[in-house]
Amino acid sequence: MSIFRAYDIRGLYPKDLNINTAYKIGRAVADFFRAKSIAVGRDMRVHGELLFNAFTKGIMDQGTDVMDIGLISTPMLYFASAFLKTKASVMVTASHNPKEYNGFKLTRQNAIPVSGDTGIKDIEKLYTKGKFRRKGKKGKLIIKVIEKDYVRHVLKFVRRKEAQFKIVVDAANGMAGKEVPLIFNHLKHTVIPMYFELDGTFPNHDANPLKGETLTQLKRRVLQEKADLGIAFDGDADRAFFITDEGEALPSDFITALIAKSFLKQRKNAKILYDLRSSWIVPEIVKAAKGRPKMCRVGHAFIKESMRKEKALFGGELSGHFYFRDNWNADSGIIAALKILDVMAEEKKPLSELVNPLKKYYATGELNFEVKDKEKKMNELARKYKSGRISRLDGIRIDFKDWWFNARPSNTEPLLRLNLEAKTKELMKKKKDEIVKIIKR
Repeated sequence: MSIFRAYDIRGLYPKDLNINTAYKIGRAVADFFRAKSIAVGRDMRVHGELLFNAFTKGIMDQGTDVMDIGLISTPMLYFASAFLKTKASVMVTASHNPKEYNGFKLTRQNAIPVSGDTGIKDIEKLYTKGKFRRKGKKGKLIIKVIEKDYVRHVLKFVRRKEAQFKIVVDAANGMAGKEVPLIFNHLKHTVIPMYFELDGTFPNHDANPLKGETLTQLKRRVLQEKADLGIAFDGDADRAFFITDEGEALPSDFITALIAKSFLKQRKNAKILYDLRSSWIVPEIVKAAKGRPKMCRVGHAFIKESMRKEKALFGGELSGHFYFRDNWNADSGIIAALKILDVMAEEKKPLSELVNPLKKYYATGELNFEVKDKEKKMNELARKYKSGRISRLDGIRIDFKDWWFNARPSNTEPLLRLNLEAKTKELMKKKKDEIVKIIKR
């Protein structure tokens, strides 16, 4: 599989990405953007500094200046892309992937992502040809410190600055270990840190909260400390997952519903986006709060585009990404965490009590299957369930009166992903078994 993917450039170090490939990618990126300067930051991965140095040398050899914004989270890069008014910015990260991976996330000014369709394929062509423009004068490396300005920006999202909760935070040895203290030192909450040391070897567990086993220690600690909330971040801190005071890991669509409801108290009739894997409960809560729900396809590049197009106030994705209009439509794990703390303070109820009314339907969670011909399998499902309401927004989603399912091809792996929800547990299990049988045959 090519390292030039749908949402970013990513691969194994040093097999796919090394100082030679990073240098060439830097030259291709500079030629593609033709910007006066490009902002570049990196996370704590072991080979991050090596790749940063090679990548930025490639940029400067093309005559483009590099704004070095240092060791940062991806949301900090998104902020920098707007704050520094640079035409392009790049984050050296592999997000939640295991320690062997690294890569580059690219954005235009104001955190507009560069995807396969909007530039990554063009950069790949430049990289493959290897014929770069020649510049006589090399670019400069300019150090930029953005932390104080970033903190001021993020704290604007806090409505209840007087709130005091006990929170256990698992940074997974990722960039939240730097970002959380920067923000929470200005608030009254008590933060109990887990794995805040920046360590790209991830010695305690993978920095991927989507894997349920990575949350086991956090759940236990929340109960031991009698904490109000547990928060788990991924490696580059753009995603956040939440544990209730009773030690329950919450699906991210519940978090979308709670944050949307809170926003809509102040901004009636606002549009709220949710990805098509989300529970029926999300549009129900949004409508009840006098908002306008809008279903969208999966993937941060697509959702950010929809946020801009629809002028949406807020959007949530089942993978733990949460998007905010007042954050240049970009995702932020830390802002999502602050909004959930606001919700708890406003409602004066524990999180476990706040989510109880949302437990109305029964979902399978995301199930993954290796499928040779994904398009053929989705067409087979469409024929089998043609009596339902069919959408091709992302893969295939078919809705019935008392259940629905979505089967969509992965953009990054040879997998077909299934999500299914029903009004009863029995129906959910029955339909899951039925569809799994079709997918596997």
